[in-house]
Amino acid sequence: MTAGLPPLGQKDTYKVGFAQAESNNPWRIAQTKSMQDEAAKLGYQLVYTDAQGSAAKQVSDVSSMIAQGVDVIFLSLREEKPLVPAIRAAKDADIPVVLFDRPVDPGLAKAGVDYLTFIGSDFAEAGRRLAAWLIKNAKGKTKIIELEGTTGSAPANDRKKGFADAVKAAGGFQIVASQSADFSRDKGRQVAKSLLQAHPDANVIYAHNDEMALGAIAHLEDAGRKPGKDVLVLSIDGGKEAVQAIVDGKINAIAECNPRFGPIAFQTLKNYAAGGKIQPWVKNIDKFYDSSNAAAEVAGTY
Repeated sequence: MTAGLPPLGQKDTYKVGFAQAESNNPWRIAQTKSMQDEAAKLGYQLVYTDAQGSAAKQVSDVSSMIAQGVDVIFLSLREEKPLVPAIRAAKDADIPVVLFDRPVDPGLAKAGVDYLTFIGSDFAEAGRRLAAWLIKNAKGKTKIIELEGTTGSAPANDRKKGFADAVKAAGGFQIVASQSADFSRDKGRQVAKSLLQAHPDANVIYAHNDEMALGAIAHLEDAGRKPGKDVLVLSIDGGKEAVQAIVDGKINAIAECNPRFGPIAFQTLKNYAAGGKIQPWVKNIDKFYDSSNAAAEVAGTY
């Protein structure tokens, strides 16, 4: 057990809270399904809420779970600052909290003190993996446009830094423009259009998620350019539509951000209840897709 955190006894079944941030894209839907499927498989009661993109609603959702006396809360964080008091309120109510997707600034709340652990991907590593692919396969394409995720979010910050540091170290590459498209397909299309008009010689698009990459592809095709050939396209997430786009030759490589949290989340719960030591960061295992494996893997994607 982690010192100072609420204990969790070993039981045959648990009442588990899952506070989802939103359900407006395939990644979130797949994450929720994974949690629901695993809870059903184990015979646990899942108290599920959807904050619909509202931090205020998510605070209210967590308060409701505390009032219902859940054994543990899995919190897919919408925003850091508004949710920290809710995390502390759960601790005060002797309910351990596990954070999903996005870590909290340790200056606001600490794993092993205020909450049990963070479960999620290594966002910087995703950027590094795509940079490594590009460095190996660029064939002279070196002028990069970057479509960033939501400004200030941990995934956007880390995916940006991991990629930028790697291409800078390699030398010969230039990120000619970088702008947030808010993880959105429509904004991805709009931002790609404006940045490519400003930098018509750009020949690589690095998108922080599939939705923005697919939006960029739509613009490239509208403009008569061939995504995956005239302009290399790199993405993160690994949803079915995007992996199929690799098969179709329109995306070149994707670093997965695995949404299937259910197995690892409930195993962490069991380990904690059994008195096991829980690391402050439980890393999700992420695949990597390119032309070598996309056709074989696409059927198993979300």
